[in-house]
Amino acid sequence: MNASAWDEFQQRLACDGDWLVESEPLVLPLDGRVAAGYIERNLSALGMLDALEERAADLPDDDDPIVLEMARLDAKLTALVHIINRVLIPDALTRPRHPLRFNAVGALLPPELAPAGAALLLRIRLDGCPSLPLELPASVERRLPNGRVFVTFETISEALREDLERLVFRHHRRRVAVTRQGHVPTT
Repeated sequence: MNASAWDEFQQRLACDGDWLVESEPLVLPLDGRVAAGYIERNLSALGMLDALEERAADLPDDDDPIVLEMARLDAKLTALVHIINRVLIPDALTRPRHPLRFNAVGALLPPELAPAGAALLLRIRLDGCPSLPLELPASVERRLPNGRVFVTFETISEALREDLERLVFRHHRRRVAVTRQGHVPTT
């Protein structure tokens, strides 16, 4: 067990909530090309999520015809993304959500997602774009008495680590804002 990874995980901000998440057994170490493919797809998924969130936040309140046209196009693109997500992942709304805490170091899995072996592929479908899941190879570091399992992410590049940290920060900032407004936070 790597105590420093567990300590680092606990000290960092983390996304904590109910997520569309699944896991499957995995054999480590990964081939270099396979690992690079996971990194590339994860960077792409996080980039897409950034673009979707950024677009929605950047449109100012203005009566300028160009701004209004951009807002209309933004609404159409958002609708298109939702349609594509429904086509690609038709059961996303009916799949069970699982309590999960994760950050750039690793994740704390509920017992139902815990692998029997020492490694797994953790697939997290973010609400903003469920058709492009994060696929994070991980190895088991610690099994807790309550059945939960702490895993550390394997083959995380510096760019992916930074993007995951940015995702966690945005998630945390959103939850704080919602809490301050007196609403129930959602994932």
